[in-house]
Amino acid sequence: MIVDVIIPAFNEEGTIGRVVGDIDRKLVRNVVVVNNASTDSTVQVATEAGALVLNQDKRGYGIACLTGINHLTKLDSPPNVIAFMDGDYSDYPGQLKEILAPIESESIDLVIGSRALGEREKGSMAPQQRFGNWLATKMILVIYREKFTDLGPFRAIKTSALRQIEMQDLTYGWTVEMQVKVIKHGLTFCEVPVDYRRRGAGQSKVAGTLKGTILAGWKIITTILRYG
Repeated sequence: MIVDVIIPAFNEEGTIGRVVGDIDRKLVRNVVVVNNASTDSTVQVATEAGALVLNQDKRGYGIACLTGINHLTKLDSPPNVIAFMDGDYSDYPGQLKEILAPIESESIDLVIGSRALGEREKGSMAPQQRFGNWLATKMILVIYREKFTDLGPFRAIKTSALRQIEMQDLTYGWTVEMQVKVIKHGLTFCEVPVDYRRRGAGQSKVAGTLKGTILAGWKIITTILRYG
């Protein structure tokens, strides 16, 4: 099973090296950091840590992920599985093995690392993040009759499933679009517990600002409704 990892990164010079360095290269072939218009030394730090760095000057979480996918799927040997994690060191890259296990052993299409099921460091998720996750997962349950506990960014999906669901969102709706489209296409999914800590440096680009919180919340809700 060939596994590649995509890490969108905007101004993560203080953490991206640790994230890349903690990924088990016995499990992963390529670590792709998508530099999303950073103004700091994210590119240099990620490169020195051993990542392949791609540049995407248009800001947006979704478009950064799509940039990485486009690169990996055009390789002579595309990955069987693509994993995603954030570059702020809130996730524990060492838990990637647990996320990949259901794909390898049960051929599950999508595995979400659920922070709700794992251990969260105090202060790692702002109240608005916890409420937003609760509301979004309740909406998915009501509209799609399927249960998730989290919209966490730490996840893995088969490349064949990615091709089938044809991801489109360029910004905050990326994670929830993937989840509801997997349901709509009748693909298999599960969650595994993952731990979560306070970000390693800097301020969250979403939960750290009122504007980011409002825009993310609105986009997530409208994405759930659109595909339902």
